[in-house]
Amino acid sequence: MASQPICFQRHLSYSSLGRVIAGVLLSIIATTSALAQQSTRFGPYELHHSIVYTTFLSPEVAAEYGITRGTDKAILTLSVRDVDSGEIAGRPMTIDGRTWDLITGGDMDIREIREGRATYYIIPFEFLDREYRFFEFAFQPQGAEAPFEHKMKVQLWRQG
Repeated sequence: MASQPICFQRHLSYSSLGRVIAGVLLSIIATTSALAQQSTRFGPYELHHSIVYTTFLSPEVAAEYGITRGTDKAILTLSVRDVDSGEIAGRPMTIDGRTWDLITGGDMDIREIREGRATYYIIPFEFLDREYRFFEFAFQPQGAEAPFEHKMKVQLWRQG
């Protein structure tokens, strides 16, 4: 399943979701080993990933990006950069994968967001309270010769 662009050439200063996600991604990039689990290195590329509960988004921002808010809903944010080149903005990539828990599963609903020179991806999903959610996907950064595979397991709690 190819990612579906939902936003092109938006200026970061004008997008609330962009500020939230960019802030999360920039804080991950800027941190030291304390948050090392939030990124994974694949050769010259560094994949940044984090979970954001949808209750952290305002209703207006969620509506603008077609995200359903709820105490059992979250989004996985992904961004990849070429560390060896000194790149700090996320670059485009292709992503294909699936996500599941004890009851439901299926292909990831991948949405590409471009803001200025940065490209990042959001994957909205629902989760079961206190259960694990699994993600398994292949991604290929623009310019990479071959795709990389990544697996994640996260435990989530209802917000509210």
